[in-house]
Amino acid sequence: MNYRQMGKTGLRVSELCLGAMTFGRETTENESIRLLDRFVEAGGNFIDTADVYNEGRSEEIIGRWLKGNNRDDFVIATKVRFRTGPGTNDIGLSRKHILAGVENSLRRLDTDYIDIYQIHKWDPLTPIEETLAALNSLVQAGKVRYLGASNLAGHQFQKAIDISRFNGWEPFTCLQPLYNLLDRGTEWELLPVCLNEGAGMIPWSPLRGGWLSGKYRRGMSAPPSGTRIDDAEKHGWSERWSLYSNERTWDVIDALFAVAEESGKTPAQVALNWVINRTGVTAPIIGVRSMSNLEENLGASGWSLTDNQAQKLTLASDVPLPYPHSFEG
Repeated sequence: MNYRQMGKTGLRVSELCLGAMTFGRETTENESIRLLDRFVEAGGNFIDTADVYNEGRSEEIIGRWLKGNNRDDFVIATKVRFRTGPGTNDIGLSRKHILAGVENSLRRLDTDYIDIYQIHKWDPLTPIEETLAALNSLVQAGKVRYLGASNLAGHQFQKAIDISRFNGWEPFTCLQPLYNLLDRGTEWELLPVCLNEGAGMIPWSPLRGGWLSGKYRRGMSAPPSGTRIDDAEKHGWSERWSLYSNERTWDVIDALFAVAEESGKTPAQVALNWVINRTGVTAPIIGVRSMSNLEENLGASGWSLTDNQAQKLTLASDVPLPYPHSFEG
């Protein structure tokens, strides 16, 4: 597997990041450990989780796995922001919740430090200065190596970087946004900020919950039972069938299958490879439930689509730019 610099830092990570959101829920602990071992065997060193994934069980599984390995070989990323308990302050990006959150994550991960500590979402109730000062103190204390953010708007990410720069605090060095062939709004503002500021980008849901996995074809009237898209429709999640079952999606999927046939790869591998090789992307996060999922996703690494193949997918997935981007041309 190839390795890349995380933005303008000296940190090197594998070009695929293993997402652990299913660990301890859809994926048992034994299976999760098998996935971690196989990912490392394939050259992966980058693992992403969060304090709220399955009430902390994801972090705990990674922590138990780490004890049998050399901790310094891996880049472990986790997140703080969402509710972790019933208390009034068990949510948000206040100094109190961040300091409690990092201690709990360190305990569950059974490690002395976190490589990348990310805010999971903007907190409109807490001054960003308070959040950034608290995060900076964690770096100064040696509990965190780098800082990152997820699910921010472009102006929020830029503001946070500017405030950190003004105060001499540790800046965000990476951003974790939604980005795939069906969701390209990240290119309008977030990607330019990352490129201008030297921040790495680690996209989540590069296969959009399975839409780009090869399970879906034009002419289908409903998602297969038991799939994530089926669950999404039942629970109102963002990748639900009623939101994505449209002509643009089927055009993208038509192009995806055409390129897959031409390249001799699977649709999932093609969709992942397109993300891997987009300008500004450091490492997409692959969320897998089983060994077969992981093996297929690993097949997206170590090669590149031809220029014509990448262009075919890019054109099929283009959307009209909103103002003012449309005015800028």
